Amino acid sequence: DLRKQARQLENELDLKLVSFSKLCTSYSSGRDGRRDRYSSDTTPLLNGSSQDRMFETMAVEIEQLLGKLTGINDKMAEYTNSAGVPSLNAALMHTLQRHRDILQDYTHEFHKTKANFLAIRERENLLGSVRKDIESYKSGSGVNNRRTELFLKEHEHLRNSDRLIEETISIAMATKENMTSQRGMLKSIQSKMNTLANRFPAVNSLIQRINLRKRRDSLILGGVIGVCTILLLLYAFH
Repeated sequence: DLRKQARQLENELDLKLVSFSKLCTSYSSGRDGRRDRYSSDTTPLLNGSSQDRMFETMAVEIEQLLGKLTGINDKMAEYTNSAGVPSLNAALMHTLQRHRDILQDYTHEFHKTKANFLAIRERENLLGSVRKDIESYKSGSGVNNRRTELFLKEHEHLRNSDRLIEETISIAMATKENMTSQRGMLKSIQSKMNTLANRFPAVNSLIQRINLRKRRDSLILGGVIGVCTILLLLYAFH
C-alpha cells in the first residue's frame, strides 16, 4: 500500500514538474511577446502577474507533494526496520533506496527549475527596455526551449524504463515470498514427522514383529500345504 501511494505521488510530481518546467521556459518569451504587443490592439491571455501567480501556486503544490512523498518514504523505512520481515529485508531496502533516489531527483529538479525561474524573472526585470538585448535573449530562449523539450522527452523515456524495472522487481519479490512460504510449510511437516517417529519408537518395533510373525505363519502354512500335497500324490499313485 505504501509503494502504491509512493508511485501515485511520483506520477503526480512527474506531471507537475514537466508543467512547471514548461512554465519557466515560456516565461521569458511571453514577456518579450507582451512588450511587442503593447502598441497593438491585441491583449495576451496570460500576463506577467498571472504567470507569477501560477508559478507560486504550482510551487506550493509541488512542495506539498514532495512533503507527502517524504512522509511515505519515512513510513516505508519504519516498516523495513520493524520486526517480522527478516527474509525480505534486502529486497525491501533496495526498493526503499529506489524511491529515495526518485525523491531526491524530483527535489533537485524542483529547486533547480525554481531557481532558474527566479533568475529569469530577475533578469527580465533588469533588462528593461533594451531592445537589442531582449531580441538576443528571445532567440536564445527559443533554442533552450527546443533543448528542454528534447531533455523532457528523454526524461520521460527514462521514467518509463524505471517503472518497468520496478514492476519486474515486484513480481520477483512476490515469487520469492511464495517460495519462502512453501519452504517453511515443508520444513514444518518434516519436523512433525520426525517428532512422531522419535516419540513412538515402540510402534515401529511392534510393526516389525507383526511383519515377522506374518512371514513365519506364511512359511508354516506353505510347508503344511506342501506336505499334504505330497501325501495325496503318494496315496493316489499307490
